[in-house]
Amino acid sequence: MGLVVQKFGGSSVANAERVMNVAGRIVDTYKEGNSVVVVVSAQGDTTDDLIEKAKEINPNASKREMDMLLSTGEQISISLLAMAIQKLGYPVVSLTGWQIGMKTDANYGGARIHKIDCERLQKELDSNHIVIVAGFQGINKYDDITTLGRGGSDTSAVAIAAALRADMCEIYTDVDGVYTTDPRIVKNAKKLDSISYDEMLELASLGANVLHNRSVEMAKKYGVNLTVRSSLNKNPGTVVKEVSKVEKMVVRGVARDNDVARISICNIEDKPGMAFKVFSLLASKNINVDIILQSIGREGMKDISFTVSESNLEKTVALLEDNKEALCFEEIKTSTDYAKLSIVGSGMVNNPGVASMMFEALYDANINIHMISTSEIKVSVLINKKNADRAVNVIHEKFNLA
Repeated sequence: MGLVVQKFGGSSVANAERVMNVAGRIVDTYKEGNSVVVVVSAQGDTTDDLIEKAKEINPNASKREMDMLLSTGEQISISLLAMAIQKLGYPVVSLTGWQIGMKTDANYGGARIHKIDCERLQKELDSNHIVIVAGFQGINKYDDITTLGRGGSDTSAVAIAAALRADMCEIYTDVDGVYTTDPRIVKNAKKLDSISYDEMLELASLGANVLHNRSVEMAKKYGVNLTVRSSLNKNPGTVVKEVSKVEKMVVRGVARDNDVARISICNIEDKPGMAFKVFSLLASKNINVDIILQSIGREGMKDISFTVSESNLEKTVALLEDNKEALCFEEIKTSTDYAKLSIVGSGMVNNPGVASMMFEALYDANINIHMISTSEIKVSVLINKKNADRAVNVIHEKFNLA
């Protein structure tokens, strides 16, 4: 017996049949004598549909009103799932983010969790209720509904597990666990029995869509026992934990991210402080920058190139152009023709030559590298988007990850 937090994504509750399937999984866990809190995302494409509805009315709607709209998707899911569990004859209550006291900052559309007031949650658990919680949402100091941004339901689940000191947090998806790469791209991708927090954090940050990076970051910080499993079968999943030594693989996974835009600031002054001016400006507007490349200065000028998510491209360019006089650059060049490809593994730090093997695989496949970024446990390269899937396959094969 213990306290289990389960999270089910939108595809897991996409229709009535899947809602009833999830209800059965939850009830099975409850019948084993566990207290159960379940975090649910909006059904299927509900969030995308709501965004389209908003665009029909006002393409420039405020983020506050978008949060008010988008939070309704999860409210539909939790009520339907609670109804399904009621039908099976078990005690259940559905609660929104504000009802469980999910307190966030005021950054609409990408809020950060400050704390969770567990009083209501604990009261319902003490009453032996299965508690169904709307993921992706909270409430700020102005009593406004906020949403947590991409992957917010994963973050909600881990935050609740940490606050309640749950024995296990299970993230249910439409895949069996964490694979060496996307099995839709590489047919012989291998499911990992376990993976370290650091490796999972890198993979999540680099485009692997199984877990969101903020949820992994939080799980590591608070020592949450995390498992990734399929909602469609009962196969064992992948355990995410502090240190994973089960499989002695130098490279644990290959990630691909097509949501990449490259920005080049051309002919900016080659003097101290210019990089600081550029990136502090972007940071002030919460624009995340990834790979950075600075050219060697020539005739007192240099170029600075970097990548952002494609969704931030327009905002970033507008911000730079508004500050062109202060930054003193000649022009900005942009492109969305790139993808970021990364290899990840905590064993890489003690194995020289890993990067060269990756570069060799791309060279043999005649795939050009445009930018490179490295850390102790990852190597990322920017390549042409049209070559991305082929590059994943050749690198996966090069490191014998099948």
